[in-house]
Amino acid sequence: MGTLYLVATPIGNLEDITLRALKTLFNVHIIACEDTRRTGLLLERLLTNFATNPEDKTKPRLLSYYEQNEQQRIPEILELLKADQQIALVSDAGTPAISDPGFRLVRECLAQGIKVESLPGASSVLTALTSSGLPTDKFTFVGYPPHKAGHRKTFFQNIKQSQQSLTTTVILFEAPHKLLRTLEEMQEVFGDIEIVLARELTKKFEEVKRERISEALAGFKKKGPKGEFVLVFHLD
Repeated sequence: MGTLYLVATPIGNLEDITLRALKTLFNVHIIACEDTRRTGLLLERLLTNFATNPEDKTKPRLLSYYEQNEQQRIPEILELLKADQQIALVSDAGTPAISDPGFRLVRECLAQGIKVESLPGASSVLTALTSSGLPTDKFTFVGYPPHKAGHRKTFFQNIKQSQQSLTTTVILFEAPHKLLRTLEEMQEVFGDIEIVLARELTKKFEEVKRERISEALAGFKKKGPKGEFVLVFHLD
């Protein structure tokens, strides 16, 4: 019986790869990944930068595994694991199964007695939280807000209500083309609260800004947002 390894990959800085992740990625038979081209390029860079003898490393087979083909891939991956194939699951960046496909595969593996090992590593959620200056003893990660405006407003109202019984630091993701709309709706629900906006984490132009929603909106209306954002806030 094979093992499913959940392997965190760098979110920006290549040096954030762990020794255990390197060893695993180049010793499994198969890597299940969101984008085979992107993961292939990552493996090439890892070989170039970290391998003692790159010519001795055999690159594993890459198998696409993303939201649209997840249900079809799970039975195939389970059969491969039962055939004693060692498989790593990665996302495009960071820790797999966090706002990315993966938990269903993990659940099925556990249900069928297949070993799952999760390797600690890079995570934009924890990087943003620990650099925010907000309380870290309790936090709630809520992923991406819903696409539809009505659902998104209800989403934020539910967060506000939940904070009345247990106050935590809240962390969410947002894409740049949706950020202004999201901030406007957050301001409607929470008021002009102070938020932390983190972007390009671990990369050359990393930025972590702490300001009120109105200040963020004013800045982004002058110069549009770029890059994927992690938003962090705490309702005092």
